[in-house]
Amino acid sequence: METLSWDLGIFEQAIRGYAHLQAPLVDLKGPGTHILGDHFSPITALIAPLYRVFPGPATLLVVQAALFAVSVLPVTRVASRLLGPARGLALGVGYGLSWGIQRAVEFDFHEICFAVPLVAFALEAVVMGRWRAALWWALPLVLVKEDLGLTLSAIALVVAARARRSRPRLAYGAVAVAVFGAVAALLTFTVLIPAFNTGGDYGYWNKLEDAGPFAGWGTKLSTLAWVLLPTSALLALRSPLLLVAAPTLGWRFLSSDDHYWSTDWHYSAVLMPVVVLAVVDAVERARRSPRPWLRSYALHVPTAVAAGALALTPSMPLAALAEGHTYGKSRQVQAAERLLEQIPDGASVEADVGPIARLTARCRVFWVGDTRGVAPDYIALNNGSGWVDNPVDYAAALHPGHRYSLVGTAGGYVVLHREG
Repeated sequence: METLSWDLGIFEQAIRGYAHLQAPLVDLKGPGTHILGDHFSPITALIAPLYRVFPGPATLLVVQAALFAVSVLPVTRVASRLLGPARGLALGVGYGLSWGIQRAVEFDFHEICFAVPLVAFALEAVVMGRWRAALWWALPLVLVKEDLGLTLSAIALVVAARARRSRPRLAYGAVAVAVFGAVAALLTFTVLIPAFNTGGDYGYWNKLEDAGPFAGWGTKLSTLAWVLLPTSALLALRSPLLLVAAPTLGWRFLSSDDHYWSTDWHYSAVLMPVVVLAVVDAVERARRSPRPWLRSYALHVPTAVAAGALALTPSMPLAALAEGHTYGKSRQVQAAERLLEQIPDGASVEADVGPIARLTARCRVFWVGDTRGVAPDYIALNNGSGWVDNPVDYAAALHPGHRYSLVGTAGGYVVLHREG
């Protein structure tokens, strides 16, 4: 019960809908909210068959971990082919343990878990000169999230630049794909998402209000340093592949939401394969450099990347694997689980962050304070901090005219039931 639960619950509600051949409605975003009217991520429907067999939040977490793990394959493979087995393994380790991947695994579930392997396989093909394969791997990005059409455009432009001399016709095709990516992003922002959104608009435009590239510049510079130093020792700056990171960094740094500026959450995961494969490309190019110092430096960077990742890991989420309490379940958690089990399957529940992912597989779950007139059967809260003084009075304030009684408290959790 350590997961933050919010995004995990949202995506489970959507995938649960897909799994039962229904619309992906996410009540956590408001009763009856269609997920495609929030973010355009239809690719998550691919999890539905597995979820139908193994319903529950753990299925999403396992799929996400597997997709991140798969992305290590193309990174290690191309690095080994071009730089040798030792350096290839070093970059594979450095990538797999990179802080951006670890942060994403720690943070619930998010649709970008599909983007990470797609970008990795696409850029592997770019480095190897397999232009068509690169474009085919990158095309599904438009189904992962609305902004990734611009990442597709960036990959296609890199392909066009590299193929223009040896394969001019293919270069023109890559330019067409770049245009397609930009147009797809535009249509998704302005047509597709508004069509599913009850407000008829894209709900995140307000995050660009009062935004500016110089707001929070200290945090943004720190994030850039984290992106370029531990994962590439700055060598990625010598590869055009790094341009593929520009769309993601661009929308994050232009936003007025400071959550996007930092190294927290999942936002940097998609940058990790870009930076590490840019290192592969840069090392390969540097080996032909007439400057001895650059050749020497480049050949030592893979080892430095692996060493940096290993050195940072004790302060990263993976360090929890070395702690005994990770493998046990406290009495507090056991008590909270027994309390939540008293909520019957199929009930409607209003919940805060704590109980969400424990209930979305079997109940209709709303976000606390956002039921929009729906009086749920139960209210479940994580009140470990004591933020609710009197749960019964709080429930009455949430739903005037309805009476809720206390089912029980355990492990810091509170459950109330609507009477009548």
